Amino acid sequence: MKQIYPASITGKGFAQGGSVLEHKFGESPPFTLGVEEEYMLLDPESFDLVQHVDTVLTAVQGGEFTERIGPELMQSVVEISTPVCRTAGDVDSELRRLRSYVTEIAGSKDLRVGSAGTHPFSLFERQRITARDRYHNLVDQLQYIARRELIFGLHIHVAVDDPEKAIKVTSALLLHLAELLALSANSPFWRGETTGLASSRQMVFAAFPRSGPPPRFRDYADYAEVVGQLEKTGCIADYTHIWWDIRLHPRFGTIEVRVMDAISRVEDTTALAAYVQGLVKHYSDAYDAGRELPSYHRILTTENKWLAARYGLEAPVMDLLTGRRNRVPVAQLVRRALREIEPHARELGSERELEGIRDILARGNGADRQLRVFNANRDIVEVVSQIADATEAALVATA
Repeated sequence: MKQIYPASITGKGFAQGGSVLEHKFGESPPFTLGVEEEYMLLDPESFDLVQHVDTVLTAVQGGEFTERIGPELMQSVVEISTPVCRTAGDVDSELRRLRSYVTEIAGSKDLRVGSAGTHPFSLFERQRITARDRYHNLVDQLQYIARRELIFGLHIHVAVDDPEKAIKVTSALLLHLAELLALSANSPFWRGETTGLASSRQMVFAAFPRSGPPPRFRDYADYAEVVGQLEKTGCIADYTHIWWDIRLHPRFGTIEVRVMDAISRVEDTTALAAYVQGLVKHYSDAYDAGRELPSYHRILTTENKWLAARYGLEAPVMDLLTGRRNRVPVAQLVRRALREIEPHARELGSERELEGIRDILARGNGADRQLRVFNANRDIVEVVSQIADATEAALVATA
């Protein structure tokens, strides 16, 4: 994980099993954004994955984006991270610069770059693990589960100014897991086969321990106590080994939303950033006004998430907020959320980018696009070619 928000050894803390869980909530302007994307490195002819992350990382050393580009578990993956951004428009600009730079570097090494939740046909058995202690330790602990993790995600950070607020807002955001996954779903293929799922990535990652929707915590001290117990018993090295769909990132002072598939079109990533930012502000303002935030049992939010992974934007989900007897299309919940957060987006300066959510609803998500390409000629290589074209379409001049 690359650094987005400044982290230091100082900061406020709460007791955690006899120690202190440091945090930086309130030390960055509230609702600022940071985005991480994981890209595939592709052969330009076969469009299979290639094991060349070290080639890319060597090429970027000493350049403008050295600190923004890094490795991931597999040698066929490269991760980028934006600096702290005030608006979703800033995210768009930074992502275009980063995508353009990575595309340029990859092209100079006879590589292509693609962004999707899974590679449609490459096999995890053929991937090599990146030569870093963190990744080798992860494979040693998780074995087959880690070696099978040939998946690619989008992570969106939003700064929050208070740890207690962050706990309550995180719980409220679980109401929107299905929406976020349906909008971003971009992995209908796995190992060369259509899976019948909009997000195959979710099914692969579900095998990881400490994944899925987080439990409901009473307060920050309750969260710190749980993390402290896991750390002091040696179950985890630190809280970054907790891979919930939405988690606190105390060292950054952010809520990190991790449920989304990696997205091919930069406009869609930007729209999701505006959507997440608006939701966090919506619930933060409600918390500040003394209103009780919604909170639902994990089994209910997990069921809606499963439906979104299976059916994408056509998912028939439970409307937990109203408690209706019948299920409703997830797109209906997206439109309701948009009405609630549009005033916040205007206040934050992200209104124009938020409109991109309506575009996704109108033309479909990445999984829909992949299946349309495949169904035209039954050519799965063409699907990967389309992913690369869509990913690299964000090119801007980097000179």
